[in-house]
Amino acid sequence: MNKWSRINYLPNLPLYEGKERVTESKAHIELSKNAAKEGMVLLKNEESVLPLKQGSKVALFGKGTFDFVKGGGGSGDVTVSFVHNIYDGFKALPEYVSVYEETASFYRDNVEKQYKEGKVPGMLEEPKLPKDLLAKAAKEADVAVISISRFSGEGWDRKIAGTKAAEGRKEDWVSPLVEESEKLFERGDFYLTKAEETMVKQVTKSFAKVVVVLNVGGVVDTKWFADEKKIQSVLLAFQGGMEGGAAEAELLCGIGTPSGKLSDTFAMDLTDYPSTEGFHESNDYVNYTEDIYVGYRYFETIPGAADKVVYPFGYGLSYTSFQIVDPAARVEDKSKVSEQDAEFTFTFEDDPDNVELKSSDVKKAYITATARVRNTGSYPGREVVQVYFCPPQGQLGKPSKVLAGYKKTRVLEPGESELVSISFPVSQMASYDDEGKVCKSAYVLEKGEYGIFLGTSSRNLICVNVVTLAKDTVTQQLTERLAPVSLPKRLRADGTFEKLKTFKARDINATKLPANPEKNMGFKPQVRRVDALPMWGEAPKHQLIEVAEGKISLDEFIAQFTDEDLADLLGGQPNTGVANTFGFGNFPDFGVPNAMTADGPAGLRIQPEAMVHTTAFPCSTLLACSWDPEIVYEVGKAAGEEVKENNIAVWLTPAINIHRSPLCGRNFEYYSEDPLLAGKQAAAMVRGVQSNRIAVSVKHFALNNKETNRNESDSRASERAIREIYLKPFEIVVKESDPWTVMSSYNAINGVRASESHELLTDILRDEWGFKGMVTTDWWGHGEHYKEVAAGNDVKMANGFPKRLLEAKKKKLLTREEMEICGKRILELILKLD
Repeated sequence: MNKWSRINYLPNLPLYEGKERVTESKAHIELSKNAAKEGMVLLKNEESVLPLKQGSKVALFGKGTFDFVKGGGGSGDVTVSFVHNIYDGFKALPEYVSVYEETASFYRDNVEKQYKEGKVPGMLEEPKLPKDLLAKAAKEADVAVISISRFSGEGWDRKIAGTKAAEGRKEDWVSPLVEESEKLFERGDFYLTKAEETMVKQVTKSFAKVVVVLNVGGVVDTKWFADEKKIQSVLLAFQGGMEGGAAEAELLCGIGTPSGKLSDTFAMDLTDYPSTEGFHESNDYVNYTEDIYVGYRYFETIPGAADKVVYPFGYGLSYTSFQIVDPAARVEDKSKVSEQDAEFTFTFEDDPDNVELKSSDVKKAYITATARVRNTGSYPGREVVQVYFCPPQGQLGKPSKVLAGYKKTRVLEPGESELVSISFPVSQMASYDDEGKVCKSAYVLEKGEYGIFLGTSSRNLICVNVVTLAKDTVTQQLTERLAPVSLPKRLRADGTFEKLKTFKARDINATKLPANPEKNMGFKPQVRRVDALPMWGEAPKHQLIEVAEGKISLDEFIAQFTDEDLADLLGGQPNTGVANTFGFGNFPDFGVPNAMTADGPAGLRIQPEAMVHTTAFPCSTLLACSWDPEIVYEVGKAAGEEVKENNIAVWLTPAINIHRSPLCGRNFEYYSEDPLLAGKQAAAMVRGVQSNRIAVSVKHFALNNKETNRNESDSRASERAIREIYLKPFEIVVKESDPWTVMSSYNAINGVRASESHELLTDILRDEWGFKGMVTTDWWGHGEHYKEVAAGNDVKMANGFPKRLLEAKKKKLLTREEMEICGKRILELILKLD
């Protein structure tokens, strides 16, 4: 097959010659189910109710039994040929359990009726449970299984009970589900509805054994089951893809042992999260006043916050038990370790329990923690070993503990053990000093003791070493970027607030051109006229294939483009084939193909009218809770195969914004509250997808932690919080997996739109991190196109504004060189593709 054959031509041929299509294949569907089982978290299991005893008869309760949500809405949706709910899952396992059919029939009929009325999965009313049906079920069945489902999607956020959205500018498009959600969930969908509460009380009163399954996209209320003795077991199943219900049933029956760990902290109430108070304060801005104290960094540090935690970060139960044997940590000089000599270590001190580092040793020093994990129970299972560092408070103030690394064991049989090793650089423990308390605009290791802790959650830890630093040490000197102008204060480690200097807020819509009346319209890309091309003889223009074959340079190739050609190249291109999110390139007279894009991240998204069904994989939060980069890599590889097989060149995934608040409606697409976990898991996804020689687009860069009015909202944060928390997962992905494209976000960051920020897209992304790929805007953002090009945002999607680019060039607001730089990066992306 020739280069770009899949991009240029239909039909969609099987990816591998001589084999059937891989799209929604049995192997990929099975992988989806297995990945779901790896990330589901067992929150509670008292009296050993789970796994269900073989031969048990289960009675299913709750509309969520059939109102199953495979994933979130908007760009994260996937068109599939089927979805298996928990009822389907149990019915496929008759040798394990039987299902009491009367309650199942009641809920099936009700859900089908509501679907026919136009309701969407996860947005249905909980029906009133007939008392006589409940009484019959209690006599016939051994165990009650209650399913609770929730839906969320792009373009809207969860609401706080009793509050209204702030006044101010409104997003041009708002999901019609917002009003429906407010009517359905009286206190917000974080909590049970009154109807759900009534159903749960009825069931727990009638059954001695009760299991709850949570089919949700993220953090929800736990008060109703955490300390409720009548609810013995709770499985946090998330949104597990098209086979999510089958995965739930198999885990409940003991076909596999739960091994997921929480990627977020579950607190008692929404108001316990510091981000909640100001989340809906304004439609125009969000003040990140909690600063670096996000998630467990807040709950484990701020006085009194620890008492508000129900399930800590990294927590998860198993059907079996594990013992951590011989935990230890040592400091090594990795500069003396070659790839061929990975066993070599250098210890700075003989005493492994008190290492003192000189400043000259810091940049080459690594900490390696080890432990033997033994399965001491009676079921096969996997455990996640987590390593944290606990830094000194110093002048900067710091979280009491920070995740430094993790490793998931293989499946261990009862009595079997595995030696686990986790290594990270000492410099990873540095804090960013944005105000010059130690050294301005630098990552600094302050002098003092750094405790190294090992365990199985942020709460279940033991100290395995103490590294002492004799004096303050700068590990990386940088330059101030993305500094705030309107952030009034930020949280300190002691719970007080530090006041910050504020200046006049920047106008995020400032432009030196006449206002663009079309910027908010959401146009499709223009179909350009191409002059007649000769079928025979030598082409009148150089062709891109000449660059691919090394016959001419890319500089020579792009030099033949007119300014008008360049301006057209820097915008999105019309759809071809099964694509619906448009493409890059598209210059037939220059031999530049039209490389199509497609949405993600839970699977290749193709509109239903194309009649192509793809595999729906688990949501990103579930994949994060697997704490297993290997399974995420396999999901990425399989999904990438489907993307490529359907002639798509760029998959718009992964989305790796931080779970700053449970209120963000798009959290199901994101990974974690912790930047290291999010970055490592997403880096595996990128490597898996790009192993197919197609591109990812890592998004949404950056601080897109709120959907409400996302195109006009200013994310106001300190430079320290931006660098340590919100940019860190992107930095990890860029440095560890070389993504071919990055997508800038809709929002502004400290008064400058992300897509127009030279500091973000050039100074940090390219100059500091070494990113070599292409940057695209998010689709139909409100940024000014010429400012985006000047900032290093290479292409405007879904359509550009070429006339404005040419006008800006004429007024010397933009140069030919800046346009060429962006154009070359678009072409470099296309040259990488198969």
